[in-house]
Amino acid sequence: MIFRILLLILFGAGFTADVRADDLRPGYLEIREMTAPNAAVHQYGITWKAPIRPGLAARVVPVFPNDCTATEPVRSIDAAALLARWDIMCRGTLAGRSVRLSGIEDTAADALLRYQSATGITQAARLTPANPAAVIAQTPDRWQVARTYFVTGVEHILMGYDHLLFVLCLVLLLNGARRVIATVTAFTVAHSITLVATTLELISLPGPPVEAAIALSIVFLAVEIVKREPGAPRLSERIPWVVAFLFGLLHGFGFAGALAEIGLPQGEVPMALLTFNLGVEAGQIVIVIGAMLILWALRRVSALYAARAQIIGAYAIGGVAAMWLLQRIVAG
Repeated sequence: MIFRILLLILFGAGFTADVRADDLRPGYLEIREMTAPNAAVHQYGITWKAPIRPGLAARVVPVFPNDCTATEPVRSIDAAALLARWDIMCRGTLAGRSVRLSGIEDTAADALLRYQSATGITQAARLTPANPAAVIAQTPDRWQVARTYFVTGVEHILMGYDHLLFVLCLVLLLNGARRVIATVTAFTVAHSITLVATTLELISLPGPPVEAAIALSIVFLAVEIVKREPGAPRLSERIPWVVAFLFGLLHGFGFAGALAEIGLPQGEVPMALLTFNLGVEAGQIVIVIGAMLILWALRRVSALYAARAQIIGAYAIGGVAAMWLLQRIVAG
């Protein structure tokens, strides 16, 4: 009965998931300086993107200093988010002053703030219910960038459902902590290579085919789990690190697309890339350890329970990924 409930929950999560499961899904506030730093009046282009979910889109609004006046926002819907764009005119520069998200204190949401100066210098900050305001630094702080991108990396692997399900499949497929760790490490190395190469514009691929292929990679692993037999190891069991590495190269394009949502701060690109990758790795470690502990506990109770959990989990994950695959092919 417990396994049937788990199956229903997983399928329910899949059917309510948006086609683009790669999105970071926090709110996103972009501020672009459009006049010279020494201008008498400073103009900024504002973009506010709020995911369509209870609380965030309806009640949370950006608030700027009192000497700023705003034009009428132009609103639209972008995928599963409400998008608003407008300009503000301020008597003084925003550098050194605070920007706040009013209403975020009453939600469980968070948001990413990206500020780009007229000279192209970019900085980022994370706004949360506990810290709803951020001061636009006159000189971006390297450790602020490190903290922001590390947390962003952790959130992406935990909220980017397709990457999460791929890692879970690796745990369900393999036996032994060493094999799991080696395979997940190969996956990490591969997606890090693609992420860096894509971010530095050395390579690129269009988003929709990549998203469909990522879903297909999860379906492949789910089928491998279901069809494996004792004494007849399948390809992914014989060389799991090779399979994980090849698919990791593909998933790296997904991570790069997510990172492109907030951009990289000029002058701190290596630090941002490094800490984003470290955050992704930290999130993966949490997933792997949690899944392995659950399987270990089930095996302690009954080896049969553990085997059933692996098969049911594979069917559930494969069903969700197959649905994503169809959605992304149609949407693409």
